[in-house]
Amino acid sequence: MADGMTPITTLEGDGTFDAYVARPEGTPKAAIVVIQEIFGVNAGIRAKCDTWAKDGYLAFAPDLFWRLQPHIELDPDVEPEFQQALGLMGKFNQDQGIRDIEATIKAARAALGGDGKVGCVGYCLGGRLAFMAACRTDGDAFVGYYGVGIDNLLGEQHAIGKPVLLHIPTDDHFVDATAQAAMHTGLADNRHVTLYDYAGQDHGFATEMGNRRDDAAAQLADGRTAEFFANHL
Repeated sequence: MADGMTPITTLEGDGTFDAYVARPEGTPKAAIVVIQEIFGVNAGIRAKCDTWAKDGYLAFAPDLFWRLQPHIELDPDVEPEFQQALGLMGKFNQDQGIRDIEATIKAARAALGGDGKVGCVGYCLGGRLAFMAACRTDGDAFVGYYGVGIDNLLGEQHAIGKPVLLHIPTDDHFVDATAQAAMHTGLADNRHVTLYDYAGQDHGFATEMGNRRDDAAAQLADGRTAEFFANHL
């Protein structure tokens, strides 16, 4: 099957949504679910999937906003589109989104033959959802980039049983110093969780394209993510 959109059945079996799928040459070594920002499964998210596929992974990016507006693709550098993304974020049901991520994990595992390992990596909203998925799904390893509001989810961390990696830019204008300190303090004793700080970096520094990207910090974080998945998947 070629790369492109693939339908995934909801856990409840009451509908289907699309996921962008990128396939490696040869047998995949594992699968990775790439969890979108508030901008949808746009060119940047698809590019991340393509990169994982080049590295030998089967990559899925589920269209999590499908109940609000299927196939939405927004550009964070275009102000009206940024505002539209914030509006979608406000209406998005995160608990339902986690179930859709779980359905994607299930589909990815089935595509691997039923017993392969599946990791999750998310950005922005997706970083938050990756942490929630670590608490609520049966994925095998989880990475969150600049997840928003994780400090409010620390009560769920007892449910984490698999490795988690969090990338935290210290100048994140969506996650202030108090929230960052709460994450560090609250997760310090959790043996499953590793946190990395990126001094002077802002939200979105590891985006594939656009004004928010910082090449050096993105390459450092992405290298750590690749090593993490190589070790745990």
